[in-house]
Amino acid sequence: MASNEYHFLTSWRVPGTCDEVSSILGEALDLPRWWPAVYLHVSELEPGDETGVGKVVALYTRGWLPYRLRWQFRVTEVARPHALALEAWGDFNGAGRWTFTQDGAFVDVTYDWRIRAEKPLLRRLSWLLKPAFAANHRWAMARGEESLLLELRRRHEPDAALRALIPPPPVARALPVRRIAALVGTAAAALVLFRHRPRRA
Repeated sequence: MASNEYHFLTSWRVPGTCDEVSSILGEALDLPRWWPAVYLHVSELEPGDETGVGKVVALYTRGWLPYRLRWQFRVTEVARPHALALEAWGDFNGAGRWTFTQDGAFVDVTYDWRIRAEKPLLRRLSWLLKPAFAANHRWAMARGEESLLLELRRRHEPDAALRALIPPPPVARALPVRRIAALVGTAAAALVLFRHRPRRA
């Protein structure tokens, strides 16, 4: 695997049905409302067919690291309520597939995400900061699980007064300056060591 290639496999377990969970995750335009820590803006460019296959969506997203990503995806498969798949391009290229499996009152959600970073910052520094970029993705997906659980609670609560007490989804937080400095310092030290390592005869 090239240094700028990534494979992420995320698993969530949430209360509900495959139908409602796949519907929530399949409605891209609603992502900034219930998953605002990551999805800053989403717009539909092409509607696709009656099932949603072929739909093209533009996204502006972030994680906990201080960079933003602009990318698009096209829906390539809609097999609700059990699977959704997409191909992505822009600041990264690749493909993702959501699968949903009912287990009693819960849904086991899996996201298989294979991408190649194309944003210059990510492409050039992946060889050095790949663990940090991977941690950034895991942070984003953890906020997704947290936000989805809250969204399901809101949908399942029939009492308006109790529903109003459910916390809002987590929002994006700026990375503390100390953490940015630590990342930069670590990267710089590694770069110095790499450039000055002894060459083999």
